[in-house]
Order: sequence, then C-alpha cells, then structure tokens
Amino acid sequence: MESKLEFDFKTTQIIIKKISVIDSFKGKWVGLEGKESKYLKELKKIASIESIGSSTRIEGSTLTDEEVAELLNSIKISEFKTRDEQEVYGYYEVLNLIIDSYTEIDLKENHIYHLHKLLLSKSSKDEHHRGQYKKLSNKVVANYPGGRQKVIFNTTKPFLVKQEMAELLKWTNQNLEEEIIHPLIVIATFVYEFLSIHPFQDGNGRLSRLLTTLILLKNNYDFIQFSSMELEIEKRKKDYYNALMDGQKNRYKKSEKIDRWLLFFLETLEQTIVKLENRYQHIKEKKSYLNDRQKELFKFIKENEPVKIRDVIAALTNYKSHTLKKDMTYLISEGIIQRIGKARATIYIISDSKKGEI
Repeated sequence: MESKLEFDFKTTQIIIKKISVIDSFKGKWVGLEGKESKYLKELKKIASIESIGSSTRIEGSTLTDEEVAELLNSIKISEFKTRDEQEVYGYYEVLNLIIDSYTEIDLKENHIYHLHKLLLSKSSKDEHHRGQYKKLSNKVVANYPGGRQKVIFNTTKPFLVKQEMAELLKWTNQNLEEEIIHPLIVIATFVYEFLSIHPFQDGNGRLSRLLTTLILLKNNYDFIQFSSMELEIEKRKKDYYNALMDGQKNRYKKSEKIDRWLLFFLETLEQTIVKLENRYQHIKEKKSYLNDRQKELFKFIKENEPVKIRDVIAALTNYKSHTLKKDMTYLISEGIIQRIGKARATIYIISDSKKGEI
C-alpha cells in the first residue's frame, strides 16, 4: 500500500502544506465548539441536508436540497414513491447514526455490513444483496443528467473482495493506531481503495462518503459534521472521477500512485472548511435564534434583572408557566441567561456576553 504513497518532492510539500492548513483549523474549531451551540445546531442541520442531497445526486438522484428537506420533514416510510426517495432516506438514517454514535462504530467488516444494510434498507430492489459483499462483477459508473452513464473503471473481482477488504481494514486500523502516517493520508487512501474494490453490488459511492465522515469523526475532525464534504465533491464531480481514474489506470502495478486523488481529497476538505468558516460567520452575525416568545422573555429579564421565576410568570401572563420554565432552561443552555443561587433564592440575569444582543 505504501508504494502508492511515494510521491515526488514537490507533491509531498504541497500535501504537507494542505494538511497543515486543515489541522490548524481543526485545532481552532475545538476551541470554538461548545461555546456557540445555537449556531452549531443550525450549521449541522444545513450540512446534513446538503450532504444527503449531494451524495445521492452524485449517484444519479434528481432531488434538490429543498426537495430533500421537504421529504425528511414530512416523511412516512410507507409512502416512498421513487428510488430517489428511498436512497435519500437511507443516507439520512446512516448519516444520523454515524454522527450520533461514531465512537461506538469501529472500522470492522460487520459494522460496514450493517451500515450498508441500513443504507439500502428502504429499497426493495436491493433486498437480495444489501449487507453482503457482491457476487457479480460491477464497475464504477459516472451518472449524468438525462440518464447518461460513463464507465470510469472496472473493480475487484467478487471472489477477491473479502480478502482485499480484510487487508484494507487491517492496514487502515493499524496505521491510524500507530500514527506514523498522517491520519488524513490514511483516510484518503482507505477511500480510494474502498472505491477501487467496490465491495458491494450497489451503494459503494454513497457508503464511501459516509465512511469518510465516520473515520474523520473518529480521528477528531469534528468540524466535518457542520459542513458538507459531499457538496464540494458534487461541485467537482469531473475532478473526482478523474482523480480516481488517474490511480486506477495502473491498478495492481508498481506504478499505481494516488497523488492526484490525495490532492483532490485534501483540496475538497479545504473547501469544506472555507464554506464552514463563511457560513459560521454569516449565521453568527444574525445573532438571534429565539422565537417571538423567547425574545419577549429575554427582553423582560434584560429590563428587570435580576428576576425570579415567579416574576417571569407574573409578567408574561399570555403564556403557560411550564412553557416559560422550558424557555428559561433553553436560554440557560444556550448561554443567554445565567442562573444564580439555589431553590427559592434563585435569580436570573443576562449573560455578560449577551448584554448587547437580541
């Protein structure tokens, strides 16, 4: 595997520079995350829709992000009308599982089986092969509007899949644990090899992008859940396939190199960061994520602080007491107000950082 990572001096320097930029942002993001939870919730929601929409469109779906959002907001599992809808919901389920439980999902064969089975769980057409390696040869195919397809490259023969996947998983886990090769290089290599093997009959492209998110999260690149790498791949779909083909043309030869793929992978991650920084700043400038009732509550506390909960209930008589108590809890969790004291002596004030906001 390492022979595929032997590049010329200039390429190596470019790779080092790109990794440095990404890791620098990673460190900065760790300090930011948790401080601005209300912004992160919004970022995660937007990124999820973009990831689902882009990843399924790369494989031929025609649903827009708006249609994806509408589908997921009003979903009734028994009412999927098209394969596009089935694929969208499958991606949604796996993405949510990964984001919620990535620490418990190891990079092992049985876990990959499970993710693939869940990815295709709503598609009756895929029932016979989901959650198991392919039994028939397949190809990497680029899908274009209007149904046009282009064969990108052939993949591993079915009888070799189990062996090659076992070797890939062993190499990846070992190198991520040893930390001799930088994790981003290991992750990019894993994705290239996974797509080259194409272990399942269908769903490999979508699963490769979900596994990318999984392994990045497991290696502390937490920002990936707040910005869509899939969106950046969709924007550069032609470059995506060309980078894969550049290595694949020499598959199983000593001359097989993945420098073009690695550069594409890192550049895509860099663009994901740029998008996240811009969007974060834009959302932060909007300042308020409160509904009208919560804004009224904030205004009352600001004008009358310190206040007690009974003061709030007595003043805002248009609302039920339990609703106001829930709002108070929410404002505390968002760092907008502070609670001081205990029991009957408890008072509430506006957090210093929010004095001039909302």
